[in-house]
Amino acid sequence: MSEHALMSDPGTTGRFGDYGGRYVPESLIPACHEIEAAFRDAWADPGFRDRLTTTLTVYAGRPTPLTPARRLSRELGITLLLKREDLAHTGSHKINNVVGQALLAERMGRRRLLAETGAGQHGVATATAAALLGLEATVFMGERDIERQELNVRRMNVLGAEVVPVTTGSRTLKDACNEAMRHWVASVDDSYYCVGSVMGPHPYPWMVREFQRVIGEEARVQCGAELPAGVPDYVVACVGGGSNAAGTFAGFVGTTARLVGVEAEGGAAATSGRAGVLHGYRSLVLQDEHGQVREAHSIAAGLDYPGIGPEHAHLRDGGRARYATVTDDEVVRALVRLARTEGILAALESSHALAWVIRAAETGAVAPGSTVMLTLSGRGDKDIAAIKELP
Repeated sequence: MSEHALMSDPGTTGRFGDYGGRYVPESLIPACHEIEAAFRDAWADPGFRDRLTTTLTVYAGRPTPLTPARRLSRELGITLLLKREDLAHTGSHKINNVVGQALLAERMGRRRLLAETGAGQHGVATATAAALLGLEATVFMGERDIERQELNVRRMNVLGAEVVPVTTGSRTLKDACNEAMRHWVASVDDSYYCVGSVMGPHPYPWMVREFQRVIGEEARVQCGAELPAGVPDYVVACVGGGSNAAGTFAGFVGTTARLVGVEAEGGAAATSGRAGVLHGYRSLVLQDEHGQVREAHSIAAGLDYPGIGPEHAHLRDGGRARYATVTDDEVVRALVRLARTEGILAALESSHALAWVIRAAETGAVAPGSTVMLTLSGRGDKDIAAIKELP
């Protein structure tokens, strides 16, 4: 796998090796072409880029800091640095992508944003950006996730978004994606579908990665200032669809850092999936022996998804990134351990990445003295009700 091919423009086909593409109803093909053309035009426009950068700076709080986890580092025998996306406005990395897409929607003359959400953070970010720009927002959310993430539902309501419960299937993120795409088909002329991760038909996986690239680019500069070697030995992020990981990896893919994406054991498409088509793109998908999509499971609603972004599948196949899994119990223990050693309450999603680092350091899979940069993708206020018992 050549470096040139990694995390660059996939071209008009939207292919990352064997993955990606555009598998949508004929009625959505013109909309996808229109969004691709609009994004290419906007991304080449210094005025658009300046407005995005300014908004992320003065409104969303960028750059986010790189925080040394000093006490936990001593306990683990490594140097652990946390890229603090939990400190961005709305409490997660989702705001980076949503501000970019909302500005694009405004540029295209669309007045309504459609979105899917699992943990609710993408929904909150969409509602926030819509309020900022005077747009309408409709967010589709699985009924089960609405129960798990009541706080974020209330936040969306206060911000003026309509939250539509999805009662089909497993009533989680996969089903919310299904409903959002169905609604997009029926309202494509006046609505913009704001996809929350590096998934969906082309140009979304590429476009979302570019909007999230700011994470990796900031962290690369910050690591250069913080570490004697300039580059960490490991760069780690949690993966559901994989947007925070894609944005992080984009800043380090051309370096010597080892890239590690961490999935939920019950939603491990990169680890246990097979090639298939889901939500408009070809990637690795959890499937049964008949090729039907299997339900995913994770204590973290944002990782409760049976697929993975196509670029991650490509990185896995080429060996540039590796993907590992952790259990729900490990995740809760990691969340509590970070809270008690560093005073940082991380989201359950982010705690997957931390759980892997803890296990790898304690078993010697990550050697003593190694440097690890971990993207803390979101804060954990939303997850307190989900933690029934403390370890």
